[in-house]
Amino acid sequence: MNRRQFIGSSLGASAGVALADEVKNPLLLGYDNFAVRAMGWKAKELIDYAVKLKVDTVFITDLDAFETLDLKALGGIKKYADDKGMKIFLGTWSICPSSVSFKDKWGTADEHLQLGLRAAKALGSSVLRVVLGNSRDRQTEGGIEARIDDTVKVLKRNKSLCQDLGVKVAMENHAGDMHSLEVKSLVEKAGSDFVGVNLDAGNAVWTFETPLENLENLGKYTLTTSLRDSRIWESEKGVTVQWTAMGEGMVDWKTYFKRFAELCPNAPVQIETISGFNKEFAIEDEEMWKKWGKKPASLEAFKKWAVGGRKKAPFKGKSKEETQKYQLGDIERSIAYCKKIGLGKKK
Repeated sequence: MNRRQFIGSSLGASAGVALADEVKNPLLLGYDNFAVRAMGWKAKELIDYAVKLKVDTVFITDLDAFETLDLKALGGIKKYADDKGMKIFLGTWSICPSSVSFKDKWGTADEHLQLGLRAAKALGSSVLRVVLGNSRDRQTEGGIEARIDDTVKVLKRNKSLCQDLGVKVAMENHAGDMHSLEVKSLVEKAGSDFVGVNLDAGNAVWTFETPLENLENLGKYTLTTSLRDSRIWESEKGVTVQWTAMGEGMVDWKTYFKRFAELCPNAPVQIETISGFNKEFAIEDEEMWKKWGKKPASLEAFKKWAVGGRKKAPFKGKSKEETQKYQLGDIERSIAYCKKIGLGKKK
């Protein structure tokens, strides 16, 4: 199989073939707390849930999950996780001062990054996940290239702190902001010795590329992940996407993780289910491309992947309790699926 091709069908009988049969050292498995955002859990509750799921890691991607960012208190959270055999990975949000997503809640972009880096060190996280912004940044003055340059400046100003703390920055391909080749350019401009990638397979489809092509472009830079499955189908204006629980979409995960183990074997597989809603992309409308920018070379393979995809109705929860149940169900089915194909060290 050509690794740059992507299998556009659900896994059948082959899904049950354990990846562990082919990977001697199983990849670490964990979950991203955004998957259970409706629960409103704080750090210790998130750690306890990771223990319940019998995973190796918990990816806490929001500083608000901590009652305080006092370093001594964060050290206590680290000990709590250590005592339960759980590894914490830390993340936060936009560090691009000119992004539409940037908020000054944590100070300037530099102050936000510095706070996150110190918190990561206190929690024992070797990386700090950050984002640039979202797809609307592509329509701002100077386009996404200008936002990339602004982010690179922030990163370079804080390189010495990263090195002193021993914490690397993991830049995510987030909410349609950057295609994988644009993320790659950001990492290389900033310096891949201290900046890498938080790989998001779901967000890849919002930039018109298959998850496997996204992995091929970013795998060697990948430090951590936020993964989920996707279903895609042809629709009136182009294509429609719905993210799904792992194993319930169109991604050939057995092929994906075999390649993942070759490109970034030390990166944890952390699941971030954000399913239940449909998003249509008017890829046949030239007006859309005037807003988005030049059509990526990945578009043709992406369109072929959509051919034959089956439509999926959105989730319509009527209460907070229904939404909580839905999110818990998604992540628990996803973790069970990942274990079934051989991911994770805990059984």
